[in-house]
Amino acid sequence: MKKFLLVFSFLLSAFIGSAQKYAIVDTRYILDRLPEYKAAQQQLDVMAATWQLQIDSMQASLDRMYREFDAEQIMLTAELKKRKEDQLFAREKELRDLQRKRFGFEGDLFRKRQELVKPVQDKVYNAIQKMAAAKGYDFVLDKSEGITIIFADPKLDKSEEVLKELGIR
Repeated sequence: MKKFLLVFSFLLSAFIGSAQKYAIVDTRYILDRLPEYKAAQQQLDVMAATWQLQIDSMQASLDRMYREFDAEQIMLTAELKKRKEDQLFAREKELRDLQRKRFGFEGDLFRKRQELVKPVQDKVYNAIQKMAAAKGYDFVLDKSEGITIIFADPKLDKSEEVLKELGIR
């Protein structure tokens, strides 16, 4: 029993003696301060707005076609009515496909965001990694997204150090 207590106390003291160092950063704050991130975000916003205008125009055209069809369907023969319905469904499918292509999962906007924003995010990640290695941090938490930090001592926030590492004042 004495051996067990001796080993346990040794392990406990070793664990307590080697406390982990950690830091907290706010990547959203860091990214918002980077000019290249702002430029990429503006470019994405312009693209998304252009694509949305195209989709809105197609939707307005489709709505107009539906109204015209409703107004004249009483006078149409069964064959003509079927043809018009097929045209409407084809247009509607075309619109949904375009929305999915532009804004869907792994759509054009997603790929463009990966192309423009990922290099900036990687740059921030590398700066955080470099700062963590230089300061001897065992782990770094990001308080901007995904993780909930109810309270963090402001002295643990190393976002400004990461910005200095990136050359941003």
